[in-house]
Amino acid sequence: MELITWFVDFILHLDKHLIELIADYHYWVYAILFVIIFCETGVVVTPILPGDSLLFALGALAAVDTTGTLNAPALWALLMVAAWLGDATNFRIGRAIGPRAFSGTIPWLKKEYLDRTHAFYEKYGGKTIVLARFVPIVRTFAPFVAGVGDMNRAKFFTYNLLGGFLWVTIFIWGGYLFGNVPLIKENFGIVTIVIIVVSVMPVVWELIRGGHKPAGA
Repeated sequence: MELITWFVDFILHLDKHLIELIADYHYWVYAILFVIIFCETGVVVTPILPGDSLLFALGALAAVDTTGTLNAPALWALLMVAAWLGDATNFRIGRAIGPRAFSGTIPWLKKEYLDRTHAFYEKYGGKTIVLARFVPIVRTFAPFVAGVGDMNRAKFFTYNLLGGFLWVTIFIWGGYLFGNVPLIKENFGIVTIVIIVVSVMPVVWELIRGGHKPAGA
């Protein structure tokens, strides 16, 4: 319970916690941020790490940083590389494990999920990897399942680059341009919640649609 309380507080006051992190670690904060973004996209067991809201908050802080620690272009470039490497690593892990991950030994990984996911990738192609970047949790599992489903490497590489570029660019520079608008800055916790809610809406919508489909559809 304490861990959950801490996590909620961290998310709602992300901007303040980041200021403390920067004050404590100075330029080492770049390494910490790199690891967070890499793990959030590259390690299938860490999907709850902040992504969208973290990038937005960093952009906002970089716009008003007077210490010279945070540099928006440097953040943009570094975290884009972290996002690319994260997805690429996750893809390789999924490819290495292969269908064995869906052998039934892991309760939440079922063979039918692999078959459905493979069909989904066949239908929608590489844009799955791009769109998944903007959906929390899903962006962590998408490259893993793409690897398990034996998605074409060249296609994955291309869409990984595009998805990572769009994701980091939109949120870093979105925060840089709009994060310090008084209404947003004074209600940053609410803005963080809005970002999260909007991000997960596609998943909720798909679940609702799936719940209304006839059995076997």
